[in-house]
Amino acid sequence: MRFKKPYIASLDQVTIKREAEYAVIDYVEPEVSSVHLKIGPEIHEMTDEEILLLHNEILETQAEMAAGYEHVAVEIPPGKPQLQWFYEGGYWTPRGDVLRCEISEDEEGETVIYIDDTELSINEFAQVLSVFNGWGMRITMVPEDELDREPEIEVSEPNNKWPMVH
Repeated sequence: MRFKKPYIASLDQVTIKREAEYAVIDYVEPEVSSVHLKIGPEIHEMTDEEILLLHNEILETQAEMAAGYEHVAVEIPPGKPQLQWFYEGGYWTPRGDVLRCEISEDEEGETVIYIDDTELSINEFAQVLSVFNGWGMRITMVPEDELDREPEIEVSEPNNKWPMVH
């Protein structure tokens, strides 16, 4: 199930529990994500109204920051590594916001993704993408010899049947 993002709420729209130094804010709407807000030991001296006010202020600040944010996607230059190994987690992470990838298959016929010379299973590729949780993405398919060129994009209904056969 895909959850809706938390929103500025009133006390009748949420329930608030205290778990150690965290406030757990659950929306009455079951399809809205819960919030685990770390406050610290002072949480036990705060009223539900004060906790909700803090939560709502955080959401307002995030909205203000998002309104002023202009995203510029960083693409690692061709020939430079697009991935780096995250030793503490034991998995690959992207160095930029754009990934040039090739789709292939392994000896067992399973789909694999190549980023530079690194072969990733579908699960490993999903782990690479997980650093962008909460973001969106556009996937543009291009011939493998055009990975470093931005293609012309036409917005229209396809005139051929899916899946595309090249």
